[in-house]
Parts: sequence; C-alpha cells; structure tokens
Amino acid sequence: MIRSIALAAPLLALSLAAPAQAVPGGEIGTLDIGRYVCELPGDASGLAGRAVPTVDFAVVNASSYRSGDAMGTYLLTGDRMVMTSGPRKGERYHRVSRDFLRRIGRDGRDTTLRCVRASRHRG
Repeated sequence: MIRSIALAAPLLALSLAAPAQAVPGGEIGTLDIGRYVCELPGDASGLAGRAVPTVDFAVVNASSYRSGDAMGTYLLTGDRMVMTSGPRKGERYHRVSRDFLRRIGRDGRDTTLRCVRASRHRG
C-alpha cells in the first residue's frame, strides 16, 4: 500500500502541474457587445451589400443575444459560434475577425451572408 502511494505521488504532482488542455473546438469566448447587422453581397451595378434585417441581432452580455423582441444564448468556441437557445437556435457562424461573422450553411461551409458589428450599444 505504501509503495502504491509512493508511486502515485509523482504522477499526481505531474498532473497538477500540467497546463489545462483546450476544449474540443477551441477555447470558450464571447462576442463583443453590440448590434450586428447582416447582409448578402450586392453586385457591380448596385450596392456593395443587400441588408437582411430579419437576421440582425444584438449581443447584450457575455453569452446572450437579442433578435427582435426575443432573447437567446450563444456559445463561442474558437472561431465558431452557435446560437444555442432562443429564436435563432441552431444557427452557426464563423468568426472571421473580432467584428465580422459569416454564417455557416448546412454543409458546414461559410455562406455569403455576413454580419458585422455596427455599434457598441446593446441595440
């Protein structure tokens, strides 16, 4: 018994000293608070983008968003964000940069729909 404890002690010390491993998908984070406006690309004969206000949302605190009059939560892991509850539950986005998201389609690829943080207010 004493020998077992003596052998286990260095392993325990090593496991306590090792840095924590990242979660699958990347580290958990949050989006910056503010209003995100979404659009589809335009064409050469018109505007650079076509607004899609029905997709706009606002991040109101660490992991909550508002879409219209309803609230929901989201989870950001690495550069992937998924709306986990509320009116937009199941929608997925690729965080391209701090204030720029691109919607992910059912096939797992980025779509042409893009959302950018337009204001720092909770919208």
